[in-house]
Amino acid sequence: MPCTLSALVFDAHDAPALARFWGGLLGWESEVDDEGVVSLLPADDTGFQLDFAPSEEPRRGPNQIHLDLTSNLSAQEETVARALALGASHLDVGQRPEEGHVVLADPEGNAFCVIPAGNSFLADCGFIGALACDGTQAVGYFWSNALGWPLVWDQDQETAIRSPHGGPKITWGGPPVAPKLGKNRLHLDVAPPVGVTQRAEVERLISLGATPLDIGQGDVSWVVMADPDGNEFCVLTPR
Repeated sequence: MPCTLSALVFDAHDAPALARFWGGLLGWESEVDDEGVVSLLPADDTGFQLDFAPSEEPRRGPNQIHLDLTSNLSAQEETVARALALGASHLDVGQRPEEGHVVLADPEGNAFCVIPAGNSFLADCGFIGALACDGTQAVGYFWSNALGWPLVWDQDQETAIRSPHGGPKITWGGPPVAPKLGKNRLHLDVAPPVGVTQRAEVERLISLGATPLDIGQGDVSWVVMADPDGNEFCVLTPR
């Protein structure tokens, strides 16, 4: 049995404020745990939550993951205007006007894109159309096997996977992959399937190409690992 994608986690200098921005943009409700992690709970078929974890780590270059928001449920201009009113800003990453998407940054500088209506690749997705990642074909294959999500795109070393139950796609753009400049500010949390121990799931992920990782986490309940591209992710305790 594959593991479950539990959360996309943002390292945040001001976790409550960043969660308020994304909660306002997505329309999701929040909850806070004892460690100050703010979670936004999906109000649609996304299938995983967004967690905002307090962190003092500085930004070290562009993020390896960004969100692509679709305009299937609301006009692109309305989404951009709402995001700007909540505290987003326009961001120039070298995009060309003819590409059609609008690149924005949230209040802590995390990039995201608002995709125009008519995009066929995300046409059947919800408001969060994709987690768009910088990564190799091999890492797309790894995550397909890890999560049990089939490949929905595999061409020219670009890959994409999607849960059989729907929700956002996860995409990898293929080479060239930007060099890693320290710990990623966004990472995935996964949970073992029912009846499988955390240790057994860690061993399965190692067999698929992951490696255990020490980032100074100390004595915690989760296990930090790296995917084949070196991106951190965490394996939680069974639910």
